[in-house]
Amino acid sequence: MQTNSALPPVPQLKAEARLLRKHSEAQGQPIPHSTALERIARCYGFRDWNTLSARASNAPELRLGMRVEGRYLGQPFTGCVRGLAACGGDGHRRITLHFDAPVDVVQFDSFSSWRQRVSAVINADDRSPQRTSNGLPHLTVKPLA
Repeated sequence: MQTNSALPPVPQLKAEARLLRKHSEAQGQPIPHSTALERIARCYGFRDWNTLSARASNAPELRLGMRVEGRYLGQPFTGCVRGLAACGGDGHRRITLHFDAPVDVVQFDSFSSWRQRVSAVINADDRSPQRTSNGLPHLTVKPLA
């Protein structure tokens, strides 16, 4: 996966999709515009067009030392990125976060488990593919505005 600084702007990506569509039609294999967009996304290493277009916009890419916010096991946090590394394919990365304040990750009145530094795998959407029992991602993270 490329960082957003290496990505062309969204209008150029759409132009590439139109060119791909025109080329496919010339070869007698017409494809819908949405299929062309998805193929362009995969060429840039993203799982779908929505992810690519979000990355190609002005949203900053996560990086070491960046201040971030999000939710970990349902609890809100702010903190700092302490580690970030590619992890397998499909744009997955291993991220290590240090929270400003410890977060209680247990939702049970008579028991607590506090975490201040956590590591997890996140996808290109900056969410963990693993989910809690209520269907929410274990971790969601975004740059602090």
